[in-house]
Amino acid sequence: MKLVSRFALAMALVVGGGAVALTAPADAKKKEEPAKPTVQLSKEERAALLPLQTAIAAKDWAAAQAALPAAEAGATTGEAKRYLGYMLLQVGLGVSDETMQARAVDTIIASGTVPAADLPTLYQNQAALAMRARPANLQKAEAAFTRLSELTPNDPEVLVNLAKVKSDLRKPLEALPLMDRAIAAKKATGQPVDASWYRYALKIAYEGKRSPETLKITRDLITAYPTKENWRDSLLIYRDVTSLDKSANVDLMRLMRATKSLTGERDWFELAEALDNGGLPGESKAVLEEGSSLRMVDLNKPAFRDLLRATSGRIAADRASLSAAESKAMSSATGLLALNTGDAYMGYGDTAKAASLYRTALTKGSVDANLVNLHLGMALAQSGDRAGAEAAFRAVSGPRSDIASYWLVYLSQRGA
Repeated sequence: MKLVSRFALAMALVVGGGAVALTAPADAKKKEEPAKPTVQLSKEERAALLPLQTAIAAKDWAAAQAALPAAEAGATTGEAKRYLGYMLLQVGLGVSDETMQARAVDTIIASGTVPAADLPTLYQNQAALAMRARPANLQKAEAAFTRLSELTPNDPEVLVNLAKVKSDLRKPLEALPLMDRAIAAKKATGQPVDASWYRYALKIAYEGKRSPETLKITRDLITAYPTKENWRDSLLIYRDVTSLDKSANVDLMRLMRATKSLTGERDWFELAEALDNGGLPGESKAVLEEGSSLRMVDLNKPAFRDLLRATSGRIAADRASLSAAESKAMSSATGLLALNTGDAYMGYGDTAKAASLYRTALTKGSVDANLVNLHLGMALAQSGDRAGAEAAFRAVSGPRSDIASYWLVYLSQRGA
């Protein structure tokens, strides 16, 4: 994301100003001849400005600079100051003096006689010059971009530039809504929003400790750009700004696994170990084997080898116990056993059994319905029941609703 760094139409303005004939009405061309625009100036103003115009026409920059003091002193009306500003800009460009260019743009704007169509370009140049000054004049740039945003309220680039200046001035609460407006305005044009815009908005929200806005922007980012890197960054940011218990962290890492955003041995080991500690050896073993197949982990390393051996040793007894656990869950007074048994079946890839047990858990109650609906949504998503998964995820409220919202984004990217 770049701020304005050049004069988009400065030369057009210079040509317009330089082509004006500083003559009295009586000196105008005959009607049948092409006429240059004329500026109605007093005799004294014409006398003061004409040497400067002559030097500019000859590109005699030394003479032009020598003529400037008299021209500035002699330009007293708004019209005269406006065209003085145009000529001052030509000199500034001719000698590559950005301080003079900035003074010229300020002079033109301050004249109060600028056509409305030229104002956006002038304020853009004023802001750009303020940003290019060393050190940058952020307050002046802020004022210029603010005025420009009023003149062109639907220009997303202007809004982004203003947001950048606001952020540099440590005004995140003002910068963030501007980024929202910029992204919305860009979408309204039918053009894609650059990923850097989402990332910059995310930076402002995250550094400003604006958790709700941070989470919204992460979802917008992965919706527009669902790369593995963006999924990982977004989910880790979510974990960073939210207090997750062990169970919620496992659910988050399950989503990282689904989105291929687990990276490195640490991620894979953390998830596999947490699943094994949670009594889910089948899912733990599946994670280790998938990590190995993706060459993310080396099962010959002691930590992975020992964990795989431990989970593998428990699987036979665990699977053998599931049928009896399922029967007990159906007759239990609460839904807790149905939830736990459903988790075990999901770990072994039997999503149909898992979904059935989760629904039983919801019916019996005495469990966290939000947790059950979240796991039901996962099971249905894995089985290909998109509509059922969406309904389950949308039924999640409370602290787990954010995780469910990320699952909904993931689900939307899997197609019908």
